[in-house]
Amino acid sequence: MYKIYINDSPLIICDTEKVSFVRNEDRKQLVVRYTTKKKSLLNYIDMMEKGDEYDEVIIHATDYDQLKENVLGLYKIIPASGGLVLNEDSEIMFIFRRGFWDLPKGKIEASEKKKKAAIREVEEETGLRDLNITCKLGKSNHSYRNKSGKRILKVSHWYLMSTHKQDTVPQTEEDIVKAEWMSLQKFYSEERPVFSNILEILDLYQMKLSMDTDFKPYF
Repeated sequence: MYKIYINDSPLIICDTEKVSFVRNEDRKQLVVRYTTKKKSLLNYIDMMEKGDEYDEVIIHATDYDQLKENVLGLYKIIPASGGLVLNEDSEIMFIFRRGFWDLPKGKIEASEKKKKAAIREVEEETGLRDLNITCKLGKSNHSYRNKSGKRILKVSHWYLMSTHKQDTVPQTEEDIVKAEWMSLQKFYSEERPVFSNILEILDLYQMKLSMDTDFKPYF
């Protein structure tokens, strides 16, 4: 299964045999079988870019690998790295950028390793230092159009990091106006504008905490 967020709603592509695992009666889903016509993929992507008629769109095929290749072929792929950073009080470093709460991340430079890029981007966007990577949390995919109208797929690799609690310096040239430590309890204590793919990364962190009793997120 592969998931791409389009206009903050997931496009899910999967093997036909696994459709039953992604069906959800509580969500308004459009489920379609891929006919091998690439134009049909563009039609569904265009529909998701222009509106929010469905909570999710699921496209499936018996040849999953070909379906995934055809979908990804419609995008220019930009790899990125970022971090969910914890301090000794189990607070998370959140940033506020362009009207949304987010986690620090950015593009991977040419020939740069994913982990190195993640640390660099967190340092640049928040001013934090002495960062240590604990483990990889997961990956998220979201799409957008650049200024020339080309479809971009940003593939972000997420790492769990730790550091001591310290002052922050938001990277204002990247439109970051806040870099703030918050516990998950505080973060969820009120309605906040946040993208769904970021919520998924927070869910992955909480899942790891609940399932791995030996897991120590802060060192």
